[in-house]
Amino acid sequence: MMDKMIFGRYIPSDSFVHRMDPRSKLIFIFAFICIVFLANNAVTYAVLGAFTLSAMLSVKVPLKFLLGGLKPVMWLVLFTFLLHIFFTKEGEVLADFGFIKIYEEGLRQAVFISLRFTYLIIVTTLLTLTTSPISITDGLETLLNPLKKIRFPVHEMALMMSISLRFIPTLMEETDKIIKAQTARGAELATGPVKERIKSIVPLLIPLFVSAFKRAEDLATAMEARGYKGGEGRTKYRVLRWTGTDTAVLGSLVVLAAVLLVLRG
Repeated sequence: MMDKMIFGRYIPSDSFVHRMDPRSKLIFIFAFICIVFLANNAVTYAVLGAFTLSAMLSVKVPLKFLLGGLKPVMWLVLFTFLLHIFFTKEGEVLADFGFIKIYEEGLRQAVFISLRFTYLIIVTTLLTLTTSPISITDGLETLLNPLKKIRFPVHEMALMMSISLRFIPTLMEETDKIIKAQTARGAELATGPVKERIKSIVPLLIPLFVSAFKRAEDLATAMEARGYKGGEGRTKYRVLRWTGTDTAVLGSLVVLAAVLLVLRG
C-alpha cells in the first residue's frame, strides 16, 4: 500500500493547473484551508465536495489512481471519525450498545469533520501532484520575500519545506521495503496481539532512521558538490509569471466563500 502513496509526488501533465504560477497555487491552498471552515451544514459540505471534485478533475489525473494513492492517509480520517462518534455526547441518543452510545451531534460532527479533513488532504495533495519541488520552493520564497527585511531565512525555510515534501514518498517506499524484508525473514508484523505488533515496530524504526540520515547526508554532499551556498546571490532559471488563469482560479475561491456564507445555517 505504501508504494502507491502519492502525497508528496510530482506527476507531470499538461493540465492548466500544472501551468499555473506556484504562488497562486500556494495562495489557493492557504485560502481553501480557511474557507473550508465556513461549511457548517449538509448543503455547504456538498458544495465543498463539488468544488473539490472539480479540482480533482482539472488536474487530468485518473480519479482511481488519485483516490487509491490517498488510502494510506485515510486512516487519519477514520480515526477522526471514531473519535467524534465515541466522545461527543450531545443531542439525542441514536444507538445504545451498553457501554457505548452514539449521539446525534456526535454522528453529525464525525461526518462533517471527516469530510473537512478529506477535502483538505485531497486539495493539498493536488498541490504536490501538479507542482515540482523546485517550483514550490520558488513560489514560497517569493511570497515570503517581505520577511527578509527582518533577516528571516526565507530561502532556507522554503528549501527545507520543499525537501520535506519530496522525502515523504521516498521514506514511505523505504518503509515498505523494510517491512517486506522483515516479513521475508519471518517477522509477524500484521498478526498477533496488539502489544506484540507495537514491539515489532521497533525493528522497523532503526533501519528507517539510518536510511533517512544516509539520504540526508547524500543530499547534503550533492548540494555542496554543486556549490550551493544558500540563497545569497542566487539567480532564478525559471521566471514566475502570473497569468489570467491564476487570477480566475483565485476568483473562484471568492465565489465559493460567498456561496458558503449565504448557505450557512
